[in-house]
Amino acid sequence: MNSARFVRTAVAVVLAATVLSACSGDGDGDAVPREWIRKTYAASGSGWVDADSAPGEVARAIRAERAELDRASGGGMEFLRYGDDMVTVSPYRGGSLIEIEDYRNGYRRHQRHLTYWPDPDSASFRGGGPGEGK
Repeated sequence: MNSARFVRTAVAVVLAATVLSACSGDGDGDAVPREWIRKTYAASGSGWVDADSAPGEVARAIRAERAELDRASGGGMEFLRYGDDMVTVSPYRGGSLIEIEDYRNGYRRHQRHLTYWPDPDSASFRGGGPGEGK
């Protein structure tokens, strides 16, 4: 009797762990590829710099590393949205400046270029991070 109970308990624990890990996720699916950006580009005071590539090229490289949830462009800049964060790639000394910031702050700074992105201050904004809107 004890071995049957042990097997049932073990199976229940494994199933529960599997279900919980599948539901929680690690959030990396919609997260900015920060570590890759840190390793790939030169650090600068407010972000990272690619001295030789235009913003469109840099944005394509970042998107190739991890697909964004949404993107926009305007004023020579490229914007990539990743959940609760965004990446702004702007012209800088013949190359590009890459900045990562909270979506709310980035939206406020660049709102005129993000005309179809959701306003984070609206009642209908769901964010995009793990567990948001559920």
